[in-house]
Amino acid sequence: MTGLWSRFAKNGGAVLGLFVLLLVIAVAVLAPWLFPGSPWDTGAAPFLKPLEEPGVWLGSDSMGRDIAAGIAHGARASLLVGCAATVVAVSIGLLVGVPAGFLGGRYDEALMRLTEIFQTIPSFFLAILFVAIFQPSINSVVAAVGLVSWPPIARLVRAEFMRLKSSEFVEAALVQGLSKTRVVVVEILPNCLSPLIVMASLMVANAILLESALSFLGLGDPNLMSWGYMVGASRSLLRLAWWMCLFPGLAIFMTVLAVNLVGEGLNDALNPKLHRKEG
Repeated sequence: MTGLWSRFAKNGGAVLGLFVLLLVIAVAVLAPWLFPGSPWDTGAAPFLKPLEEPGVWLGSDSMGRDIAAGIAHGARASLLVGCAATVVAVSIGLLVGVPAGFLGGRYDEALMRLTEIFQTIPSFFLAILFVAIFQPSINSVVAAVGLVSWPPIARLVRAEFMRLKSSEFVEAALVQGLSKTRVVVVEILPNCLSPLIVMASLMVANAILLESALSFLGLGDPNLMSWGYMVGASRSLLRLAWWMCLFPGLAIFMTVLAVNLVGEGLNDALNPKLHRKEG
């Protein structure tokens, strides 16, 4: 663990990204205490500029809602969708990639054709279609983002299984009489975790962007405050109240950038080729 952290810490951008990401997580967790009540509450005068009134540090929107409260509570929605959708995408990717890579043959052919079908359709438009069919809600957004994000995971897992299934330790396990299921779960899958963790971390950033884009278009959960909704609701007032778009937009940018930097740091720390070079 110490060696992993030392390799991660060599990437200054990754450390900075981790700090920003932990700050966003802390704000999301502490949002109910930092800003009690609902972020939809209209407790201030409309169109207050940043720092114009104590307690409303980032200004207010056209209805008198606190922008800072919206950003803090919106962090919860963005992180929830990002993490939950990534879990869905990884689960589907494993279900497709494992049999395709381990069994090969007609199974591989059929599952890869299915993957290609999903990859030929632009993921954003497919997500819009899914959300429109199931009605906007947190569950439909998570499902939609997860359903359009799994193909890269499936291809990565397939490639890793095809590479590892002919390894000596796998052949030895089969000779010893271990079942194929046990070989897959105990012998091969743990050796795929490093690239899978890196891919999943980067997928969280993509999921946050997709959720923000859907909320921007009014397809997010109407009961949850989100950064995308805040940007979308204020786009027509950009010249009159620039802060309404700027601060939630910066929150999206900084969070996505932080997640990507952490993903790059994990890649540096977990990449076996880099380990051999260091040795």
